[in-house]
Amino acid sequence: MKIRFLFLFIICQSAFAQITPTEVDNLMEDAISKFHVAGAAIAIVKDGKIVHSKGYGVKSINTGEKVNEHTQFAIASNSKAFTAAALAILVEEGKLSWNDKVIDHVPEFKMYNDYVTQNFNIQDLLTHRSGLGLGAGDLMFFPDGSDFKMKDILTVFQYFEPQSAFRTKFDYDNILYVIAGEIIARTSGMTWEQFIQQRIFVPLEMDNSYASLGMIKNTANLALPHDEAKGKLKQLNSFNDMVNGAAGGIYSNVDDISQWMLMHLNKGKYGSDLKKHLFTEESQREMWRIHTVLEVSPSPRYNSHFAGYGLGWGVEDIKGTLCVSHTGGLPGMLSKTTMIPDLNLGVVILTNTAEGGAGLFEAVTQTVLDSYLGLDKLNWVERYSTMLQGMQNQSDDVTNKVWETVKKSSKQKVSTQDYVGVYEDRWFGKVEIFMKDKQLWFKSYRSPKLNGPMYFYKANSFAIKWEYQNMNADAFALFTLDEEGKAQGIKMKGISPGIDFSFDFQDLNFKRIDK
Repeated sequence: MKIRFLFLFIICQSAFAQITPTEVDNLMEDAISKFHVAGAAIAIVKDGKIVHSKGYGVKSINTGEKVNEHTQFAIASNSKAFTAAALAILVEEGKLSWNDKVIDHVPEFKMYNDYVTQNFNIQDLLTHRSGLGLGAGDLMFFPDGSDFKMKDILTVFQYFEPQSAFRTKFDYDNILYVIAGEIIARTSGMTWEQFIQQRIFVPLEMDNSYASLGMIKNTANLALPHDEAKGKLKQLNSFNDMVNGAAGGIYSNVDDISQWMLMHLNKGKYGSDLKKHLFTEESQREMWRIHTVLEVSPSPRYNSHFAGYGLGWGVEDIKGTLCVSHTGGLPGMLSKTTMIPDLNLGVVILTNTAEGGAGLFEAVTQTVLDSYLGLDKLNWVERYSTMLQGMQNQSDDVTNKVWETVKKSSKQKVSTQDYVGVYEDRWFGKVEIFMKDKQLWFKSYRSPKLNGPMYFYKANSFAIKWEYQNMNADAFALFTLDEEGKAQGIKMKGISPGIDFSFDFQDLNFKRIDK
């Protein structure tokens, strides 16, 4: 899902004056303006208390209704930590072990070779070290509205070429978390959604949190997603639920996430007297231990010595002080949760706008943490704004050149009938290339939103302009031809360098199947 985690690298020094509520208000208002975000909310917990919890901006640009601390946002990949916690609960109950083989719980599970299939354990599902490439298989759920089921997911991995040796390299994935959700369901006798609701939300009194969009009965305080196009915000439809929400299905608010952070900062304990525990300190150490190593930031300001991924959390040090964090992203919904246990500090930011929400949650989080860590002040809002604008300009330049080439090539004669036909990929299924109103057209059978007109680009390639425009995902279709010039196969790749990695077009290999 977009910007699933971004690790923060911070330095720990003697504390200066900590940020005040008024300063947080001013910071959030400035960030909303600079990053062109419709609405956002922030909560800060410190020393066992919520010291700030507030909403800013609007839930919807169409209604103008204000965000508050109870407004529900899609927290996207921040849901992964809840999946890890659910598994920790089941481990402590003796219903499974972290090292259990996946096939012992889900016999249908099949990876890209027999060795990996036989040795893939539950922790491998959570640690992004499968050997598969970035976002492998995400096209089954991006865009939403496809008809892929759990039975498809369990065997899809056998069709991918590994990009690294098993357990040697970090490549972020979502679909393996969905399988973790299936293990929770089969082990507990409840769906993943029911387990999260009953075993985590209820005891922590996260009363306005829901494990899926479909579970929200009253949507009066639901934030709606937005995107920015040509300097203007547009409202999007909420992202449809996936097979289960283990990779990114939760809707919550900053007041409820505060309870989640307080529980973690209390090492699994919760309640007014901290006599109850969701899981043990041992389980938390396991979740916050590095399982997959990542490269450390070279920034002298932050001087990190280690970085990696635990179980549903990014893990790093800030001059020897542990920091855990995770981000989340769905179309028009971007968020971040960060905790520094040694300071008994947590910050969560939820937003309802892409791409500006990422700049907002990074800049504001960094500013808040800097104040508690005693750092000199930097204008992170301005810095991230400049950086994101530069990235956007670079992406736009590439994309604009493609469509300029398409326009120049529009008068070139193309034998469209050589491309018309039905093609099939082993894991993604069938697509059809056909003529519609004298225009070549692409249509996916299993993912209905992946359809749109095809425009000649160069040689044997076409640029597809999807009817789905909630995310920047337009793609190239690259045809292979036989000796007669008739198309026999299609490979694909995204047009924009800023395309979300969940559009893993590069993993497709279509072969013509019609006679």
